[in-house]
Amino acid sequence: MRNLLVANRGEIARRVFRTCAELGIARAAVFSDADADSPHVAEADTAVRLPGEAPADTYLRADLLVAAAKATGADAVHPGYGFLSENAGFAQAVLDAGLTWVGPPPAAIGLMGSKVEAKRIMAAAGVPVLAELDPATVTEDELPVLVKASAGGGGRGMRVVRELGELAGAVESARAEAASAFGDPAVFCERYLETGRHIEVQVLADTHGTVWAVGERECSIQRRHQKVVEEAPSPLVDDRMRAELFDAARKAAQAIDYVGAGTAEFLATNDGKFFFLEMNTRLQVEHPVTELVSGLDLVALQIRIAEGHRLPADPPQWTGHAIEVRLYAEDPAADWQPQTGTLRRFAVPGDVRVDSGVADGSVIGVHYDPMLAKVIAWAPGRAEAARKLAAALEAAEIHGVRTNRDLLVNVLRHPEFLAGNIDTAFFGRHGLATLAAPLGDERLAAVAAAFADAAANRAGSRFPGGWRNVPSAPQRKRYTAGEREHTVEYRDGKVEGEDITLVSATPDRVVLDVSGIRRGFDVARYPGLVCVGPVALTPVPRFTEPGATLAAGSLVAPMPGTVLRVAVAAGDTVAAGDPLLWLEAMKMEHRISAPADGVVAELPVAVGRQVEVGAVLAVVSPKEEQ
Repeated sequence: MRNLLVANRGEIARRVFRTCAELGIARAAVFSDADADSPHVAEADTAVRLPGEAPADTYLRADLLVAAAKATGADAVHPGYGFLSENAGFAQAVLDAGLTWVGPPPAAIGLMGSKVEAKRIMAAAGVPVLAELDPATVTEDELPVLVKASAGGGGRGMRVVRELGELAGAVESARAEAASAFGDPAVFCERYLETGRHIEVQVLADTHGTVWAVGERECSIQRRHQKVVEEAPSPLVDDRMRAELFDAARKAAQAIDYVGAGTAEFLATNDGKFFFLEMNTRLQVEHPVTELVSGLDLVALQIRIAEGHRLPADPPQWTGHAIEVRLYAEDPAADWQPQTGTLRRFAVPGDVRVDSGVADGSVIGVHYDPMLAKVIAWAPGRAEAARKLAAALEAAEIHGVRTNRDLLVNVLRHPEFLAGNIDTAFFGRHGLATLAAPLGDERLAAVAAAFADAAANRAGSRFPGGWRNVPSAPQRKRYTAGEREHTVEYRDGKVEGEDITLVSATPDRVVLDVSGIRRGFDVARYPGLVCVGPVALTPVPRFTEPGATLAAGSLVAPMPGTVLRVAVAAGDTVAAGDPLLWLEAMKMEHRISAPADGVVAELPVAVGRQVEVGAVLAVVSPKEEQ
């Protein structure tokens, strides 16, 4: 293999390129118009533009990807994960073009592409499975159930149903989402385990009959059925359960003549029972935790297997513990709404691994998944790995876009997480109000921002000593942090009404004396944004721009997106929490609900309309105003 094209983007493209550079393999990239300035493009030796921005026009076009491989002189294709990575037709098209496919055989991909068919094959192979339920015959006694897209993954096309009357609507909604995301509306049901644990086994198989079960990962902490925190090994799995899991994973791979890297996913209970969920016929997002505990380079092994090399008889032994978190541009406290904007600064300190698809200045748009990076820590023990990872995240400079960083740190430090008491209901059980609590002291951050701003003003002034016509009046600055506003009044380096005194200040570093204790703060200032440690503040202007206010009851778009469905019409009466419409952005649906009881006074949008952030979607007025 001389030249490898990665038929993907962002973080996974950069990850594959890193191994290619170590192996002396040339790197070829593809990019949509939205990704023209992406780091993965800059790191490639050659790159081919895929005209357009939407995935359907770019990364989901098998013909364009094969043509790009030929144009760059690539002799092999790595699919990464997502997009066409589990598309048997794309794998076959690569092989038909005379190129090496760095992945499993198309036949194996096809067999596992339908979750319904996959479960039947696994049951026949002796792998434990949850019984498939026909949505048309589900009874009250079988609730709760999970509606799942047969062809999907990543949490799309999935609905939990606890009331029989809600099943038909959930099936219809899941089918619509599955058709949009995967081109296949087929769905099925299975029993839903409220407190199950998501355990998966990394497998590797060569063309000579050797099948490795490299190790298990626990991926139980999830939001919207998507993984957020992953680790290896699992705190649940003991030696007996591990042996049974590995045996089931090997049977799964052998049942479909698997070759390459893949993952057998299971739903487990706390008493050690487990059931097959699906087999991912690709590299997993969370593969770094397995690499850190095993010492393996899974991408290098994928390439070696594709070249026909043999695996050793047995995989290496594990050492230590690794934990990975997915850093998303999203607001957990606002129903996980994806965030868009310019990432002004991205830097994670400490002895941790960072697999990212972004860099300083990257623009986070609406076309792709909102994951910015994966941050992974290894240590001899689980508690040490969690502590190291939490410290690195808290100290990270992530400026310009709101993320789930605070949530991740709070999870890693939560007593129940540290005790290993985790499952897929972790967020619901412990509550986002606690888990998503902001890091840092917002009040002190606002004080530091005020003094840094003053220092910057002095540095840029022709009168460094300053001049005021009312020297006895205090200085006043206002900042918002989310919905909270902080007003800082200070005079002669002392904060009014508080035991806080300025020790020193420059535009980017402030030291305060707080009740006799000195505390330092790093400050980064951007137009309309001040970042003090993990706290992001928005300066409040002294005067409001004319026309900047919206009509009472206005609901605005939280991100750019497309209106997917509309549930009401102008003049309809609604109750607080009723759905008004749904937006599609960043591969997810987002429900816009009525904030209070009232009447839909205005509805200036329609299905299919593209809206920008801040656009008015609807106006709900109190009934008395009507």
